[in-house]
Amino acid sequence: MTPTAPTPAYRRLSVEERRSQLLAAALSLFAHRAPEDVSLDDVAEAAGVSRPLVYRYFPGGKQQLYEAALRSAADELRHCFDEPREGPLLPRLSRALDRYLAFVDEHDAGFSALLQGGSVVETSRTTAIVDGVRRAAAEHIFQHLDVTEPGPRLRMTVRMWITAVEASSLIWLDEDKEPPAADLRDWLVEQFVAMLSVTARRDRQTDALVRSLAEDV
Repeated sequence: MTPTAPTPAYRRLSVEERRSQLLAAALSLFAHRAPEDVSLDDVAEAAGVSRPLVYRYFPGGKQQLYEAALRSAADELRHCFDEPREGPLLPRLSRALDRYLAFVDEHDAGFSALLQGGSVVETSRTTAIVDGVRRAAAEHIFQHLDVTEPGPRLRMTVRMWITAVEASSLIWLDEDKEPPAADLRDWLVEQFVAMLSVTARRDRQTDALVRSLAEDV
């Protein structure tokens, strides 16, 4: 008689582990479907748990779960811009963009649902979470530029470029991820330099940065 394989012992998850499991399931769903098209039943099924358990961790329902998932995605995006301040600036920026575009690629069609407005679950809180990512990205760039007090023109230029990166990423998804990610990355880096160069004509602070970048190449 062939002995039966032992049944794996059930392991009770800690509160943090269970919450992380539910968030991972929610992010996976939001990555491919608009938030309004995802129900708590869908999240429960994806996580392999009951609907009441989802409510136990997120008593505010789908809105609370969506905001928590958005914060998780926002934290991941913030880490995209974590880059050691070593070596020339433009290669550092390229590596940060590589991580950013990898995130966009992974989340695919749900990128707009996670980071763009227009959803029925959008609130002032979700808008603040998304804007926090943009502000964090800008602060990282200013640190890499060694600028502690950016003037209004430089500050505006960097924020405009970040907006362009986000918009380009969304269009990239609509265009079936063409051009290749590496080409898009290089193009965005070139746009950053071009935008700084235009601002440099009207701003001494930016002009000094552009001259420094030219010496760094």
